[in-house]
Amino acid sequence: MHKVTRAALGIFMGLSLSGLAIAAEAPATGLGQAWPNAVDVSLSPHWHVYVFVLDGVKYIQVNDINGNVVGAVGTAGGQFITLPIGEDAQYVSTPQQRAAHLSSMKAATPTTVYRDSATVVTATPLNNGTTALDAAATTSCPDPEQCGNLL
Repeated sequence: MHKVTRAALGIFMGLSLSGLAIAAEAPATGLGQAWPNAVDVSLSPHWHVYVFVLDGVKYIQVNDINGNVVGAVGTAGGQFITLPIGEDAQYVSTPQQRAAHLSSMKAATPTTVYRDSATVVTATPLNNGTTALDAAATTSCPDPEQCGNLL
């Protein structure tokens, strides 16, 4: 009887662990969607940020509180590209591509919505009702109090 119990327990444990492994490896999908199949990694409760990785390129999508796609960037090896998705894609800036027409628009204080060891993304509401996104390489800061919203 104990052998049957041990065998059943072993099968149950094996199935449970294989289910966890499959769940942990499930790819995030839905780039460009309002509610993609990905974890919300936003640093702000007023935004939703989703990260997708494919072939070494990280795609970071920012949605507003209602799920509307604001914009997205792709990044790899310190290089950035603005993706042509989102209501405010024309207001997305990267180190390689600045949104030129932002200088004439009065902006509010930027909010850091995403940060990892290589990338920081901020969202800034503009006076015309749109949002500017700025993606940049993460910089180190010796004094967090002086760095403001970078941390």
